[in-house]
Amino acid sequence: MKKLLIVPVALGIISCGNNRNDIDPPNILWITHEDLSPIYGCYGDEYATTPNIDHFAESGYRFTNAFSNAPICAPARSTLITGIYATSLGTQHLRSEIPVPPDMKILPEILREVGYYTTNNVKTDYNFDHTNRWDESSSEAHWRNGPEGKPFFSVFNFMITHEGPINAMRSSDTESLDEFHDPAVAELPPYLPDSKRMREIWAHMYDLLAVFDQGVGDLLDQLKEDGLYENTIIFVFSDHGHGLPGHKRWLNNAGLQVPFVLHVPDRYKHLAENLTGPVIDQMVGFVDFAPTVITLAGAEVPEMMEGRSFLGRNTEPKEYIYGYRDRADDCYEVSRSVFDGRYLYVRHFMPQLPYFQNAIIFGPNKEGSYEEIHRLRELGMLPAGTRRMFEKKPVEELFDLENDRWEQNNIIDSQELGGLVEELRDKVSSWMLDYHDTGLFSEGEMMTRAYEKGLSVYEMAREYSRNDLSGILAAAQIVGKTVEPLELKPFLEAEDSAVRFWALVALDAFEGDIAAADPLLRKLIRDTSPDVAVKAAEIKVKRNGDSEALDVLREILMHDSEPVVLQAAISVRQLGMSAEPLLSVIENEIMPKYSGNVWGRYKTWSYPMFIGMALDQTMINCGTDLGPIP
Repeated sequence: MKKLLIVPVALGIISCGNNRNDIDPPNILWITHEDLSPIYGCYGDEYATTPNIDHFAESGYRFTNAFSNAPICAPARSTLITGIYATSLGTQHLRSEIPVPPDMKILPEILREVGYYTTNNVKTDYNFDHTNRWDESSSEAHWRNGPEGKPFFSVFNFMITHEGPINAMRSSDTESLDEFHDPAVAELPPYLPDSKRMREIWAHMYDLLAVFDQGVGDLLDQLKEDGLYENTIIFVFSDHGHGLPGHKRWLNNAGLQVPFVLHVPDRYKHLAENLTGPVIDQMVGFVDFAPTVITLAGAEVPEMMEGRSFLGRNTEPKEYIYGYRDRADDCYEVSRSVFDGRYLYVRHFMPQLPYFQNAIIFGPNKEGSYEEIHRLRELGMLPAGTRRMFEKKPVEELFDLENDRWEQNNIIDSQELGGLVEELRDKVSSWMLDYHDTGLFSEGEMMTRAYEKGLSVYEMAREYSRNDLSGILAAAQIVGKTVEPLELKPFLEAEDSAVRFWALVALDAFEGDIAAADPLLRKLIRDTSPDVAVKAAEIKVKRNGDSEALDVLREILMHDSEPVVLQAAISVRQLGMSAEPLLSVIENEIMPKYSGNVWGRYKTWSYPMFIGMALDQTMINCGTDLGPIP
């Protein structure tokens, strides 16, 4: 059992503007879990059973405005561990294998340099290679494995509350509990159907939270056994909202807001002197967590990090929280948001796509809540809030969270709030440009440009000036606002393929007759950019079943670049029965390249899985019986 000893002077200097260099540097512990919104008992949720967390919170700080920057795992975790917006790094898609700048150091590396022992147990899911960035990252990783005399930074992530266990309803996951939550008294949000099955799933989610609470208690007991509790600053938080429809994957408050409880021992209170009471309403985002921990450790925050510390002297309140939603599995999206503490503004750059896309991850064969929603939809028994999940998204949304807890009233057209809408719209645009949002490039194009230049995605994006990116953003901003197809002609003929891509997205979102743009489409299906050609071909097939466009899609499905193939597979999935002429090549030539043992079906957890999922759904759409797909 290890005790923290006094360490060399370099580690003892943790003043950060304070004259307190005579004490040991703090240990720092992150206790994280998956897929839950702020429903701990200490947040006022009387349905929750979280005695350990609630007791822990009594002597700590409860943050009421803590947010993930993304409503799904990998981009959220990438942001957490780097202190850099995932959209800056190109790590905003789930999942991917992104080349990052060679000089980029993530949180544990910086702490190791100032003498910390760093452990991660066990999930990474950063969308980039984490090899050798921790002292130990495994299911056995623990602060107890470190050498005597070193402070530690340890992360323990609990998977028990993930959407998988929530929806699977396995009794084995909750066998440690003596009491269970009564589905009959559960309070469901209005966008979930109030059925017996959905209540059981909701109650089971709270049971899993109770299991996590036991895990928190175990870790806190271990700290106390080791005599380290009063030497350790402890963070307890979730990675994003509930693992249920309307939360995870949804770029709204229900998807982004997280619980966050902080313990700062008395001897380190000077490191958090800006916290003046037990309930903290200042806004904090995941991009700020790494800079905060680095500051607590007395190290220097790298210039590359885009967040800022929210603890200690000279911190300034955060005015805005920015969010992003991009590809999740094989469902491509580009949405951005900003929250000012009351109003949440969302801009959907692919509004023609509903949240419930025709895809395996949202399909009727996915167990639990998704299966139940599809069952009730067949019976015509969905409430309005759930039915909207199957419809096209608004181009823009504005929610007043002070008066609309469940985000059911889109007030974007409110005349009284016109000035606010314009302000928040401009904030999103400026933020995208300031941080070189790589979502302005289609994913295949983003990866191709980085590889061709021999650069990381982050460096590639910074090869483009603000003016260059403004031109691409201008094209993206016309999506959903096009009056006539020929308005798009200058964009469809633009020199930059990213501009041409967004003009095609705008054409796809246009609901009227696009015959006037047909000559341009015929040219673009043979564009030098595969992603442009794919999007043009998708539109041609959907609108008039063009055989040459199908040939283009067939060719690009055979491309050497997996990100490019994924873009093509996603477009093919959108074709419904019109993809039938492609079935032979899909089954006999493409799927064998991406098949393997992941889920007993796919080659890897990254691009091959999502290519396979898109093409599996394509075959299902065309009447092929594939049997159960995990």
